[in-house]
Amino acid sequence: MTRYHQLAEEMSGRIRAGILRPGERLPSVRSVCRSHRVSPATVTQAYKLLEDRGEIHARSRSGHYVSAHLGGRPLQQCSVSRHSGASAAVAVRDLAFELIDTAGRRDFVPLGSAFPAPDLFPLRKLARALYSAASRLDPQSIYEQLVPGNADLRRMIARRYLETGCNVPVEEIVITTGALEGLNLCLQAVTRPGDAVAIQSPTFYVVLEAMERLGLKAVEVPTHPRDGISASTLAAALDRHPIKAVWLMTNFENPLGCLMPDNEKREVVKLLAERDIPLIEDDVYGELYFGADRPRPAKAFDRSGRVLHCSSFSKILAPGYRVGWAAPGRYARLVERAKAMTTIATSVPAQAAIVEFLKHGGFNYHLRRLRKAFESQQSPMLQAIARYFPAETRVTRPEGGYFLWLEMPERVNALEVHRLAARQKITVAPGPIFSPQRKFQNCLRLNYGLPWSQKVESAVATVGGIVGSLA
Repeated sequence: MTRYHQLAEEMSGRIRAGILRPGERLPSVRSVCRSHRVSPATVTQAYKLLEDRGEIHARSRSGHYVSAHLGGRPLQQCSVSRHSGASAAVAVRDLAFELIDTAGRRDFVPLGSAFPAPDLFPLRKLARALYSAASRLDPQSIYEQLVPGNADLRRMIARRYLETGCNVPVEEIVITTGALEGLNLCLQAVTRPGDAVAIQSPTFYVVLEAMERLGLKAVEVPTHPRDGISASTLAAALDRHPIKAVWLMTNFENPLGCLMPDNEKREVVKLLAERDIPLIEDDVYGELYFGADRPRPAKAFDRSGRVLHCSSFSKILAPGYRVGWAAPGRYARLVERAKAMTTIATSVPAQAAIVEFLKHGGFNYHLRRLRKAFESQQSPMLQAIARYFPAETRVTRPEGGYFLWLEMPERVNALEVHRLAARQKITVAPGPIFSPQRKFQNCLRLNYGLPWSQKVESAVATVGGIVGSLA
């Protein structure tokens, strides 16, 4: 047995004995080199072997962590969709609204919701900030801040861009009514009805709803559940289809939770610049990382202004305030005009409240607490899936965000799981809702953005029992 195999077995034994528990960080490569008198290459090979077995997982710039034991390996690329061979019209609206109708009901456990628990956000502080800002609001400023938005807020957003390696001029930033409006405006600016748009597969159903409304065709591009879309796979799709735009979530994609490595982001941006194709980047989860540093957006590698970056305060600070923004590069004026011709302006008091909070509310402290909460809630969710779902179930282990993507046994129909769970007042998000061609029939998205409780665990157990009965 090679030295790295011996080291892997030793670590595996510690995990089985409970010395290293699910969610705990493994010793660093450097410390293992010191304690075992081995080379960094040996430790790296040992950790890679444990990753392949699904016993541990790596988090970018943070280290290796013990995974929940799931009886199966983590979801791999072979489980993700292949090229469809043709672009497809989009029709998911009815299924999406069926999910939305139940996700907001208080008597349901919202495992299928796209939103984290509101209790995790500083809503009382925000209310005070809203009152304070609104009481000092200059009436004339209401008209001065229509489009493109509050000047102070745009300057603050521009400063945060600098922290991610992006040099975005204040003049480029357009405040929008949530990220969704920004994404819709960007999509309208770079496409026309009938155009083909490349998307990740699976992708968030809101993307599909926007494309359906605008009469666009979707080209699904296979997406790795850990690393996201690759430049080579995207290039192959561009060679086969007359794609006019690309829409990507590069950081903690909904629903997979995947995180594109920096080198792939750089290559995708370069590829699209060479072909003069705009990239719409949905980055609403980028601040919800579990490692040491915020992952860079693709916008950080943009040198030609073809990346239209969008984000929002809805998922990170102020749900319900509907304050987002777009940084559309060379398309900024088009997006600003489209905003002026639709909603004209985002709520002026809501923008002022966000400014007040960013100045005095401890935004970075809140973000650290929010990230810690999501990270701590992921581990018991994974353990519950291991305990209550069939052994063949596979699951992603994201390094940020608050979604898990499950692949159930092939004979299980996710839509049937969704319907049976709803009878028990539990929502789940079925896989077909994330594909214009209703793929992923045996997949689910679950939300671990809910504080862990006996009620949540019982809901996971109920869903696991439903899956087991159908398997």
